Amino acid sequence: MVGEQGRVTGTVGPGLVGEVMVRVRGGAEAFLAYAAEPGERIERGTVVVVMEYQPPRTVYVTSAYG
Repeated sequence: MVGEQGRVTGTVGPGLVGEVMVRVRGGAEAFLAYAAEPGERIERGTVVVVMEYQPPRTVYVTSAYG
């Protein structure tokens, strides 16, 4: 899971629990998402990279393209 790319479907940021879609097992699944960098805000539609995975459905992400 770490290193996989996904797309933000619900804004990730301070005080928010965001959502990202990540390709898993030949499909796409939704995960609760938090920013890997404190204070970072990531808008809907942004491509992200999973930096940390906490089973069963939580990921910490950062923007894939800076």
